[in-house]
Amino acid sequence: MRKIVASFFMSLDGVVESPDQWHFPYFSEEMGAAVGALMSESDAMMMGRVMYESWAAYWPSKAGTDDPFADFINTTRKYVVSSTLDTVDWQNSTLVTGDFVEEITKLKRQPGKTIGISGSTNLVRSLMRHNLLDELRLLVHPIVVGKGQRLFEEGLEIPMTLTSSETFPTGVLSLAYQPVAQADVRPEHG
Repeated sequence: MRKIVASFFMSLDGVVESPDQWHFPYFSEEMGAAVGALMSESDAMMMGRVMYESWAAYWPSKAGTDDPFADFINTTRKYVVSSTLDTVDWQNSTLVTGDFVEEITKLKRQPGKTIGISGSTNLVRSLMRHNLLDELRLLVHPIVVGKGQRLFEEGLEIPMTLTSSETFPTGVLSLAYQPVAQADVRPEHG
């Protein structure tokens, strides 16, 4: 079964919004390799409406000579999860509508490599709530941003297991988590 892996640039205070405003001073070879690793193990991307509209307005006019990620992003299969869009016109894009859990489960059962998500906080929260996210990768930057959207909303409690961690020379923590299966959660006895 395919895995769905979400990755985010995140500040120390949990902000994931507008990383282009604060993450570049911390970019390094190691970070580029971490981002490249997810790209190399993925053959599809998943995104929500907001990210789709933003990326579809930007990426189609870019090429590998403009940005090293452009060719990958433009040619990779894109699954757009939305209840408000009627069509998606960007090349290799497929609109995912209908019963969320059923449709995502069908995608996971299809042959292929990892489905990557970069951004789309509402979509990732929904995947986590329905136990459909297989891995969460965070690049936690040593900065407090103080404002902006955070990945984790109040009331969202999902036990996670740290599967890998690395500290980059810039102070960025590269962390990978997988949800703990409900059967593996043991109540504490006091």
